[in-house]
Amino acid sequence: MVSAQQFDSLRLELATKAKNGLDFILAASLVWAAITFVWTLPLPVATRGFITFFVGALTLPLAWLLSKALGTIWTLPHNPLQPLGLVLNLAQLFYFPFLLFIFMRYPQHFVMCYGIITGAHFFPYAWLYRAPAYGVAAGLISGGCLVLGLTLAPALLYLIPGFITVSLLGLAGLLLLGHRRNRPAYAAAASL
Repeated sequence: MVSAQQFDSLRLELATKAKNGLDFILAASLVWAAITFVWTLPLPVATRGFITFFVGALTLPLAWLLSKALGTIWTLPHNPLQPLGLVLNLAQLFYFPFLLFIFMRYPQHFVMCYGIITGAHFFPYAWLYRAPAYGVAAGLISGGCLVLGLTLAPALLYLIPGFITVSLLGLAGLLLLGHRRNRPAYAAAASL
């Protein structure tokens, strides 16, 4: 059995070496910026939604590239919590049947629903990385997407992914500040 102190040390090591998932957040920012561009194109809403699926698939490869640039570590074989980050990320795939339904029946609400799913899946990372900014971002992005989706005219739907992009950049800034602020604890954990 693992003590609470050992458990917290494992979480701290994960947060330290993954830099609070900063590589994924920056990759998602780039992807949502591209999605914003897609939603400004003079194409039917369903076509923009279809393209959005493919653009969204770039998140993982971009995160991998950014992990090389930022020096983050994805695999810690000795840390039993390491697979949890990936599992939490993949959990959002189980919402895709709902997203497909929205795409097929209500394409004008597709980008709103995709944004809500994206935002909501951040919530458990507040606990995993001990970074409350994830919890705030989950509520802000999910709630913001709903409000924008219910109030915007169809010609302004690009504001939803634009809002997500700005929110993700804000989250990245907060995660970076938190990582720097906790540098003494992270330095101790880095030697684990």
